[in-house]
Amino acid sequence: MNAPRARVARRPVHGVLLLDKPIGLSSNQALQKAKWLLRAEKAGHTGTLDPLATGVLPLCFGAATKFSQMHLDADKAYATTVRLGIKTSTADAEGEVISERPVSVTPEQLAAVVQQFTGPIAQVPPMHSALKKDGKALYEYARAGIEVERPARHVTIYALKVLESLVDTAQPAIKLVVDCSKGTYIRTLGEDIGEALGCGAHLSALRRVRTGGFSEGQCITLEALEAMSEAQRLACLLPVDALLPGHVPVTLDSDNAARFLSGMRRRGPWPDANDVVVYAAGSKSLLGTARVEAGELIPVRLLSPQEISESQALQEAMEQSLKPVNATLALGA
Repeated sequence: MNAPRARVARRPVHGVLLLDKPIGLSSNQALQKAKWLLRAEKAGHTGTLDPLATGVLPLCFGAATKFSQMHLDADKAYATTVRLGIKTSTADAEGEVISERPVSVTPEQLAAVVQQFTGPIAQVPPMHSALKKDGKALYEYARAGIEVERPARHVTIYALKVLESLVDTAQPAIKLVVDCSKGTYIRTLGEDIGEALGCGAHLSALRRVRTGGFSEGQCITLEALEAMSEAQRLACLLPVDALLPGHVPVTLDSDNAARFLSGMRRRGPWPDANDVVVYAAGSKSLLGTARVEAGELIPVRLLSPQEISESQALQEAMEQSLKPVNATLALGA
């Protein structure tokens, strides 16, 4: 009989972890594992990856969850393998085969189809998705064998590149890199490409290689995270403002910072801007986001004083705990 897992003492953790999600886990399962390893109180992710998919999954902890929506809207890039000739119920390898057709694709046909699916396109969301209709997720209807009408959504494929064409092999496929806007369903794209080629298709592999400014080379695996000390895990966290690239920085003195945190507008010599990130002078602490209109700094999303002090305390504790590690590395250099 297995012994019960020891209860983990949670603590406030603030920051962003770039996880390389493994195959076979849902995004939420991967999040819960990382949350447990960091002993974090509050966490969320910035966009779901299917269990079949791997790759870049930014995880937000503590105050970072306040800004996760901004990253949901980020452009993304994927590497995928589209298996030709076989259509499945889920448009990926997890579904049941529903049709098979012979594959006869010329390089010219493939080039034309790639051109057809580059730029603004319309997609009908797959039934096996988390989108909701009448308060119920589409995948719930799908599991019950019910297909409901879904309006097409407009997305943009910025670039669609064929990495490798394997159309003349025993298992015909094409390997693609897709650079796309938010809301793009790569499963639907693969299935639609298969229909355009006249043979049907499904995704046999999918990897997110970039989301916004975060790329796969910055990510850490769950296995690597598990092998680390607690201090090393915390050191993997990016600061909360990593979610705010492109925001115009504004720094406030202590008096104005306190008033800003209470939700008051501040006046200053700032040009109009929709996306502003606000810091406190001296401590350089992140206070939140704002916009500037006619010289007024208007709060949008604010950290609480408790979140700010917890972030500072965590940073100091992490620096102290890593000092022996850094000293050892310096001696070995």
